Amino acid sequence: MKKELLDKLTSKDAVIGIVGLGYVGLPLMLRYNEVGFRVLGFDIDQTKVEALMQGQSYIEHIPAAAIANARAGGFEATADFARASEADALIICVPTPLNKYREPDLSFVLDTTDSLVPHLRRGQIVSLESTTYPGTTDEELLPRIQSRGMKVGEDIFLVYSPEREDPGNPDFTTRTIPKVCGGITEACQEAGLALYGGVIDRVVPVSSTRAAEMTKLLENIHRAVNIGLVNEMKIVADKMGIDIHEVIRAAATKPFGFVPYHPGPGLGGHCIPIDPFYLTWKAREYGLHTRFIELAGEVNSAMPDWVVSKIANALNERKKSINGSRVLVLGIAYKKNVDDMRESPSVHIMERLRALGADVAYSDPHVPQFPKMREHHFDLASIALTPESIAQYDCVVLATDHDRFDYASIQASAQLVVDSRGKYLSILPNVVKA
Repeated sequence: MKKELLDKLTSKDAVIGIVGLGYVGLPLMLRYNEVGFRVLGFDIDQTKVEALMQGQSYIEHIPAAAIANARAGGFEATADFARASEADALIICVPTPLNKYREPDLSFVLDTTDSLVPHLRRGQIVSLESTTYPGTTDEELLPRIQSRGMKVGEDIFLVYSPEREDPGNPDFTTRTIPKVCGGITEACQEAGLALYGGVIDRVVPVSSTRAAEMTKLLENIHRAVNIGLVNEMKIVADKMGIDIHEVIRAAATKPFGFVPYHPGPGLGGHCIPIDPFYLTWKAREYGLHTRFIELAGEVNSAMPDWVVSKIANALNERKKSINGSRVLVLGIAYKKNVDDMRESPSVHIMERLRALGADVAYSDPHVPQFPKMREHHFDLASIALTPESIAQYDCVVLATDHDRFDYASIQASAQLVVDSRGKYLSILPNVVKA
């Protein structure tokens, strides 16, 4: 079975199944299609399937032309998981959020696996890319797959290879970002390296699926902890009347021993605000309390409240209250130059302002209409920025520093700007750093 699979992957005769066609799955589909594999995409969202089949894209940084080219190259999208038997490789790229208790919600991974299992066959490889806690692949996926009566490592192959997509980053592509891969057995590992080796410039083998799962968590915990540190430093510097952004720029001139991290209004994206708590939860099983990780999470989670307090103080100094004030939030994507709204701190700021009685609006060139979200609800569309429209608001909050904003015009037109991204370097009478 292994030789037959390896031959198919090497010759590009294998059919690649991508399960979950979002920010991770769609670029991966394009890469496999680009090098000549036939790709079959699976998603439970029928509207996504229909859009892809019509050559349309629903992710801003992925052009429709790329989808149309993939369709011409044989790509198909479907919501019919029974077609999983057609694929030689099944790569699972579905969300792994937290529940309201900050505990892992594996329902997407497990429901997806349960939908695939009845249609698995000998000679396939299954790869999980969703970020999760160490042990998920061998504790949850392995027994489900073996329930089909197939032996993993002989009849069918199972690996974990964490996604490393960075939406909107022009410096790295799916091809150029090294890929970590760990298999349940040596044969699984060999199949995993063949699966990714034909499309990724560098594949990094590790000794087990658990090591691969922990690798992804370490990457994101490293960022979360350092961002938590610099966010706390920002609060201390603010109390001392020091511009933390000036300090960071100065510290970054040291050619060794310092890596600049930048404070902001909170953490966003599907990884950094969520992944550390997957390890925190799993560590409890071993009687461990991950104090460092949880402290960073507390600091980062408090940043939207910090920004709102700065807004309240700034308005108060101008003899206004939040209640009844018109507040315009600039940027509601979680980071600059993308349309990705996942875990955006901007939305938490908007909710807190609304709860305090503010009349909230937003402007974001990448998000023309506030999308439907599971936990956040605003019936709003992006405001066009003109000197006249900006001047109508009591406060303009810079939450996401998109390059397409005209910062000079915003500052010149606004009554008050609360800058949570350190975009304004000089001291200006109507700008408050947050």
